[in-house]
Amino acid sequence: MKKTSTEQKLRTSTRGGKNREFVIITYLFVGAFILMMGYFTYFQMFRSEDFINSPYNTRQNTFAEHVIRGEIRSADEKVLAQTIVGEDGSETRYYPYGSMFAHAVGFDSNGKSGIESFGNFSLLRSHAFFLEQVLNGIRNQKNPGDNVVTTLNYSIQEIAYQALGENRGAIVVLEPSTGKILAMVSKPDFDPNSIGAEWDSIISNTDSENSILVNRVTQGLYPPGSTFKILTTLEYIREHPNYQEYSYECTGSISMENTEIHCYNNAVHGSEDLAHSFAKSCNTSYANIGLELDKGKFASLCNGLLFHKDLPVSYPFKQSSFVLDQKSNTDQVTQMAIGQGETLVTPMHMAMITAAIANQGTLMKPYVVDHTENYQGVTVKEYKPSTYGSLISAEEAGKLQELMSLVVSEGTGSKLSGQSYQAAGKTGSAEFSSNKSESHAWFTGYASTEEKGTIAVTVIVENGGAGSTTAVPIAKQVFDTYFSL
Repeated sequence: MKKTSTEQKLRTSTRGGKNREFVIITYLFVGAFILMMGYFTYFQMFRSEDFINSPYNTRQNTFAEHVIRGEIRSADEKVLAQTIVGEDGSETRYYPYGSMFAHAVGFDSNGKSGIESFGNFSLLRSHAFFLEQVLNGIRNQKNPGDNVVTTLNYSIQEIAYQALGENRGAIVVLEPSTGKILAMVSKPDFDPNSIGAEWDSIISNTDSENSILVNRVTQGLYPPGSTFKILTTLEYIREHPNYQEYSYECTGSISMENTEIHCYNNAVHGSEDLAHSFAKSCNTSYANIGLELDKGKFASLCNGLLFHKDLPVSYPFKQSSFVLDQKSNTDQVTQMAIGQGETLVTPMHMAMITAAIANQGTLMKPYVVDHTENYQGVTVKEYKPSTYGSLISAEEAGKLQELMSLVVSEGTGSKLSGQSYQAAGKTGSAEFSSNKSESHAWFTGYASTEEKGTIAVTVIVENGGAGSTTAVPIAKQVFDTYFSL
């Protein structure tokens, strides 16, 4: 009897163990299923577009087999890219305005770039009427792809392209209140209509930084020169509540330890306060200011303004950078204070800082796709403005706005004074050669009217000399065009 009882207990114990194992395995499978379904949902909602847009995804060819690639259009309904279908069914991607929109729109040959790349998913989808798609399938015909309508303004792009002329450099125009990219020009450029035929010669250029394929707006790294004084000024204001009492006597040069700094063209500015040091872009005064700053706090401010950070843009980009820590010597500190030395920035980054200042300290994420629509003009998806965050306080933005306005009314940006719009900004002349005899010309600023609102413009002309004489007139042409539309 005892033996039988023991055997029953063993059998019961064995069954109980097996049941527990079954329950555990069941829970594991259920958990795995839930995780898979969760990831599938996440993928469909957030990652599928990125995946399909990836140049490594061979499914793109499958989409192209059934859909005629859609058009890319400007905000004012100009066709910037379209697919022309020949009588034999051959398809040719055509760019009506050639190189004017080269880096903004991109190309669709030997790979993809620009909107052609990150808008690929939309261009290869078709939201034509369902029955029309069914009939096309029966007839073995392709469906018309959706169109991508951009925020780019043809008139602004055209004037920016013409104003930069044969110079190497970049121009970007933003709407600070929304983040809309109104224009994007990078030179040297290329004609996307012939890039396939010229591909071998293009990629044979081993100097990748000077390649015509580089979008200098987001990938061009330049010393910011005096435009960086915006940041230096902000840090000085933060550390010195009595900043309005600052005074300095400029003699045209200053020597400290083994460092000697000159004002542009050895100009002698005389007695000046902080506001006029900024308006006149006095290098010696800012070298003096730089030595008064806390290195750690200055570095922290720059990091907070997106240095060494990824930019929230769809285009490929490079991070802006600087070198400053507690071990930095006098030369490194003073060079950084005037935007020289090892400090590098992209035009897009400088435009974003400027746009945030114009927008009371709040940065809106730059974007270039306004909406997608089917070939009959019915909206498929809208892209709305989104906030990145507050880079600086509204009070700090107001103080910088006052200083940047003084640059136009009394300083190096005077070519923008007396217009139908109110302009503000900062010029820069950034030395880039070892003998310090050559410099890039910078301007970054904004302008506004009650009727048209505000736009921000950043211009860099490589080896263009003084920002006041080269970059400011280019910005003026952009402002003049925008506010006359």
